[in-house]
Amino acid sequence: MLTGQLALITAAIFAGAAFYVSAVEHPARMQLDDCAALTQWKPSYERGALMQASLAIIGFLLGLAAWWQTGLWLWLIGAVFLVANWPYTLVCIMPTNRQLKATDPDGAGPQTRILLKKWGTLHAGRTALGIASMLVFLWAALN
Repeated sequence: MLTGQLALITAAIFAGAAFYVSAVEHPARMQLDDCAALTQWKPSYERGALMQASLAIIGFLLGLAAWWQTGLWLWLIGAVFLVANWPYTLVCIMPTNRQLKATDPDGAGPQTRILLKKWGTLHAGRTALGIASMLVFLWAALN
């Protein structure tokens, strides 16, 4: 079923992008000094947020459509895991995002580094939700 395959592909792209940020980009960022790390985080966050928010919604809608077409509850579960990134981000990550966005890079210091480390830990939750969605969609596709 094409709708389910598209949901799986969308979740895989989301999970891959989130994993890349958690495993590669953020650890590399943390090797920079506080000012440079924050300077790099700001545009990276803006671009990544738009991409991942869109993928989460598209994958959710495709998962819902696959569930509607097949009645297989796994599509619904995968869709919920993927869209759960929205409330998780708004409730758990957004306060840290706001603090980082409000910080002037020239004034970055030890507190900024603490916030960036916290952000990296919180972002790992987005990665986990994306991987969970992808695996559930894969399970559904194999049924």
